[in-house]
Amino acid sequence: MPGVVLEVFATSKFEGLRAAEPNADSVVWNIVSDEVVATVADSVTPQGIVARCCNVVETIDELPQEVRLVAVCSEMRDPGNAGSVIRAADAAGADAVILVGDSVDPQNPKAVRASVGSLFHLPVIAEPDIAVALAALRKRGLRILAADAAGESSLFDTDLAAATAWLFGSEAHGLADVAELADARVSIPIYGKAESLNLATAAAVCLYASARAHRP
Repeated sequence: MPGVVLEVFATSKFEGLRAAEPNADSVVWNIVSDEVVATVADSVTPQGIVARCCNVVETIDELPQEVRLVAVCSEMRDPGNAGSVIRAADAAGADAVILVGDSVDPQNPKAVRASVGSLFHLPVIAEPDIAVALAALRKRGLRILAADAAGESSLFDTDLAAATAWLFGSEAHGLADVAELADARVSIPIYGKAESLNLATAAAVCLYASARAHRP
């Protein structure tokens, strides 16, 4: 995503990257000590380079008109989960990720790290009102499917050929009453003895199932 990086703080071992940066003229590079990077970064073991970026979170009005696969995260408050879902959505070729309700800021440092760059690859939207988000998706012709362990249909018995928005809840509380807003509730079958899948894994399975149906 060009133009996102505004300023870089890096140790001398990364100085060679400056020449390789395609937008080097518009990015301020600061070669600093390990101590300065450790101060700027919030991770325990920083890698020696930190970037200051502009805001990349969009509004629901900026949702593209042509979308076939979207991940909707409801009340997702764990930044690691949010970043992992964004990464999975990006890998599956989704057109956008929407965080609704009282979800974590996707630009939270932990969410950014968990996304491993995917935050900058596809539209990530924050919308407090889930009804507004779902209305925008339905206007674009998407079917809303809730990933719900108590779903009435199994993922592998569900026709996923149509444009779909997957609705995911929080790790702790699931979707609660929000699942009722979906067109259908879909469960992932558990074949072994595990009680459930973690949120990010479940999201990846659902998104890839849709991606496969869209790319026969």
